[in-house]
Amino acid sequence: MISLKNLTKRYDAVIAVDGISLRVSQGEHLSLLGPSGCGKTTVLRLIAGFEKPDSGEVLINGETVSAPGKIIPPHKRRIGMVFQDLALWPHMTVRRNIEFGLTKDLSRKERKEKVERVLSLVNLNRHLNYYPHQLSGGEQQRVALARTLILEPKILLLDEPLSSLDPQLKEELEKVITALQKKLNISTIYVTHNQDEALSLADRIAIMRRGCIEQIGTLEELRRRPKSDFVKAFIR
Repeated sequence: MISLKNLTKRYDAVIAVDGISLRVSQGEHLSLLGPSGCGKTTVLRLIAGFEKPDSGEVLINGETVSAPGKIIPPHKRRIGMVFQDLALWPHMTVRRNIEFGLTKDLSRKERKEKVERVLSLVNLNRHLNYYPHQLSGGEQQRVALARTLILEPKILLLDEPLSSLDPQLKEELEKVITALQKKLNISTIYVTHNQDEALSLADRIAIMRRGCIEQIGTLEELRRRPKSDFVKAFIR
């Protein structure tokens, strides 16, 4: 579903992503785990098309969507991305926030049905006419998820979406994300520096350090056969 081949991104003298290669299968949930500044978010932005690689390729379903000299725009990649700051429109209701990205050629009935369907997925049907400031942090996160899911993405990218939530809300949203990902069979890449989040959500985990992937595997593989002292120390 997603394939990165020798992907590299530089910012002046800083190598943010250094020759990364990985594959994510249809319906798989991969977590990118590592300390701040290791290149996790840059990888997401390269996959989404918000950044251009200096070398290497991003392929989706076998098609090259990013490479030096070739960039397919983000809106043509069938990718949904949830940012850390959520970026909800404060002057719009939940309904309007969610339907904002829908094409204008849909009828009012079609738009209404799509909004109601996706609100059911995230259990927010009763909050249709609320504004973001009237919602809890967990509810705002659900709105951000619904706004992404209404576009029916094939790939879901999540950039530390739970970092500002308290432990109880975080656990609740982890369950929501896992259930949605499995139900919709969406290939998901989840960026976090929180080991507990990665371990509770992911099918596989990619440990990143200084723009490189130290090791990719299941939790059991990483614990039993760490390939470096960094991985051994990082995975409890």
